[in-house]
Amino acid sequence: MTFNIISDQILLRLTEIVGTGNAISKREHLEKYAHDETEDLRFYPQIVVCPINTDQVSRLMLLCNENMIPVTPRGAGTGLSGGALAVHGGLVISMEKFNKFIEIDERNLQATVEPGVITEELMNAAAQKGLLFPVDPSSKGSCFIGGNVAHGSGGPRVVKYGTIREYVLNLEVVLPTGEVIWTGANTLKYAAGYNLTQLMIGSEGTLGIITKIVLKLIPRVKDNLIMLASFSTNEEACAAVSSIFMTGVTPSTLEFMERKSVEWVIKYDNFQFDLKPGAGAFLMIELDGNDLDLLMTDAEKINLVLESHGCIEVLLADTTAQKDAIWRMRRAMPLSVKSNSIYKEEDTVVPRAELPKLIRGIKEIGLRFGFDSICYGHAGDGNLHVNIIKGNMSDIDWNTRLKDGIREIFELTVSLGGTISGEHGIGLVQREFMSIKYSDVHLNLMRGIKSAFDPKGILNPGKIF
Repeated sequence: MTFNIISDQILLRLTEIVGTGNAISKREHLEKYAHDETEDLRFYPQIVVCPINTDQVSRLMLLCNENMIPVTPRGAGTGLSGGALAVHGGLVISMEKFNKFIEIDERNLQATVEPGVITEELMNAAAQKGLLFPVDPSSKGSCFIGGNVAHGSGGPRVVKYGTIREYVLNLEVVLPTGEVIWTGANTLKYAAGYNLTQLMIGSEGTLGIITKIVLKLIPRVKDNLIMLASFSTNEEACAAVSSIFMTGVTPSTLEFMERKSVEWVIKYDNFQFDLKPGAGAFLMIELDGNDLDLLMTDAEKINLVLESHGCIEVLLADTTAQKDAIWRMRRAMPLSVKSNSIYKEEDTVVPRAELPKLIRGIKEIGLRFGFDSICYGHAGDGNLHVNIIKGNMSDIDWNTRLKDGIREIFELTVSLGGTISGEHGIGLVQREFMSIKYSDVHLNLMRGIKSAFDPKGILNPGKIF
């Protein structure tokens, strides 16, 4: 695919569409748009524009489509797969000014928002109405809801409440040709042809630019408690996960954390925690509902399962301060890893009963290739975040052999019935591994869908495939 450089004439027309104050072309101001949270990658666009309405996005796309200008849509830049990087230069359309709450419809338990709304602000707005938006990514305080939709985001509460796929009802989308469509209907059921709404979710900005989102909300529960269980080994902790569900209890959160991840949080955040010598791994289990007595009964059932799997100790957090402290520890893990070492983060997911084999295999692969790893994640839905640490690995091995080790991790994941991304997406950095999971038939079907939406291939080129 050959794209055109943005000429001075096109630059002027782009600026006219959004206004001088919403166009950024000086290199020093482009820096924040040249990267996301993916490692240390940098790709500078020629220009960034910040449209304020759907009509402007439509006109931008029409102009770029006519002139073969590559376009990269961008949310908050918190992604971990390079999905918002302008690898072909060209134009970045930043959705940061699409930040309005259009409506919270309490009668129908729905919210209509623009894609630049910060996820935590949506959660808080729903909570003020006694409602819950349960999609809860670790970057909720800074990420945009549009980026969550584009990546099919999940977070720790997927195990009970599901991913964002369960909460998106309808989307307003600007196609690469500039045309504007609504993908579905503001209804709980949809059986009228292909479900374009679900197709857009997780498409990583390669099919269209989302400009409005209609979301389902649910009633907010009033009570919760947290159990923190320690085990001698990673495998013991992971083996307990499937057994918990056999009790008939579905936790709202079930997180795995290996010892080193807790050690790094203690060091990074000056976190006060009694980390006993024999504790090699932890499960964080949250239960929520409207009957505290029932939650305590469910906690007792889970405690019996934990004991049967060799649990060393269970701490029960039932005060707000205790619960906040445990959540703070879990949410600080990505930041503690990032501050401690050069690293690469992979996002594996398997059927949860296969977690012991997955983590054992990851550690064995690391020994063979000479890298360490810190693992934590959403064990309740089989989603393990694998942080590969450079440590003492040579620069040569890090830049050459490591990729073979990552490939083996993904091959192991797929062999266990899993896939190569649970919630971070494919973007730029994982695209070379797609053939591990998908045949040429699969990939060509995906390419065909891309071509139908974007015949000239201008929208977020270089991603997924």
